[in-house]
Amino acid sequence: MTGAPAQRIVAVAIVRNGAGDFLLCKMPATRGVFPGQWGLPGGGVEPGESVQEALHREVREEVGLEILDARPLFFKERRAEKLFADGERRMLHMVFLVYECRAAQGDLRLNEEFEAADWVAPARLRAYDLNIETLDTFDRLGL
Repeated sequence: MTGAPAQRIVAVAIVRNGAGDFLLCKMPATRGVFPGQWGLPGGGVEPGESVQEALHREVREEVGLEILDARPLFFKERRAEKLFADGERRMLHMVFLVYECRAAQGDLRLNEEFEAADWVAPARLRAYDLNIETLDTFDRLGL
């Protein structure tokens, strides 16, 4: 069908550290599906890559961490407009594959995709301006 949004499979990591805190990342106001809001790390599965490989690669690239014990939780989908760094906007039909993960020891090292990151205790999650998909994810987990 002409004009249909591109489909993208997105591996999403709910990353926790040894203290049980969740990793939240803030998108710059100039890019992403949820510009300027906090969310979870992850990204698109590339051709020839498994979902597990994409999950590990995206977390490593975006925040510099290795993840352990990645366990699939659920999937969901959404059609939304993505803002690219060059100002282009494109509609996407995204299928989110959500995984629960544990972070290996290490320091956060953000790439250009995020402007901030924070380890957040479960009781403080709602103090952040979370994007709608991250809110839905935490709701599904009873947080």
